Amino acid sequence: MDKQETIKQIMASAFFVAGIALIVLFIFTIGKDKGFYQKKFQVEMHFSNVGGLVEGAPVRLHGVNIGNVASIDFLEQENQGRKVSVKANIFNRFKEQLKQGTRFTIQTEGVLGEKLVEIYSLDGQPQIDLERPIAGEDPISVTDMAQQFAELAQSFTKTADEFSKVDIVNLTKVMEDSSRALLITSEGVNDMMEDLKEITRKSKRMIGRLEERIIEGNLFTVF
Repeated sequence: MDKQETIKQIMASAFFVAGIALIVLFIFTIGKDKGFYQKKFQVEMHFSNVGGLVEGAPVRLHGVNIGNVASIDFLEQENQGRKVSVKANIFNRFKEQLKQGTRFTIQTEGVLGEKLVEIYSLDGQPQIDLERPIAGEDPISVTDMAQQFAELAQSFTKTADEFSKVDIVNLTKVMEDSSRALLITSEGVNDMMEDLKEITRKSKRMIGRLEERIIEGNLFTVF
């Protein structure tokens, strides 16, 4: 009986140790995939409004995950109207590519509207000093978009109202009169061009006759 109890305890201990080992292996694998064991450096960005960005949100460079948001806090003193400091941990292997980044923005992803930091680089731009805070571009506010659409709809409605007040009959008549006047003018221009062509033809013939008389030596008998 004591021997069986000992075997059970040994098996329970073995299962417990195996479970712990599996948990450690799982954590190590997840950490490796997430880059927990890779060397990182920190970048600070300043925004006026982060639009709901949270710590741990991904940081991407042209759609590639290069790190995550480490902390979000208010600045003690505003920097060019920006009040919020966002610090991000970036993998060291992306440091050279990140120096070319020229736009640091906050974007929305997915149906739930999760926020992330998206970075874009442009060719021919000077490198960025990653040791200094970087001015970021605020996310587009849904409220601002709704206001812009409302203003656009109001402007369209006003234009439609103004157009409805126009007397279509009179406008059509004016357009017809203008077209008729333009047609008469074009016909007059055509007649003038024909007259000019005739004058040019006669002038060329007269010059030709003068040249012939000069060559023959009897210029004064032309007339």
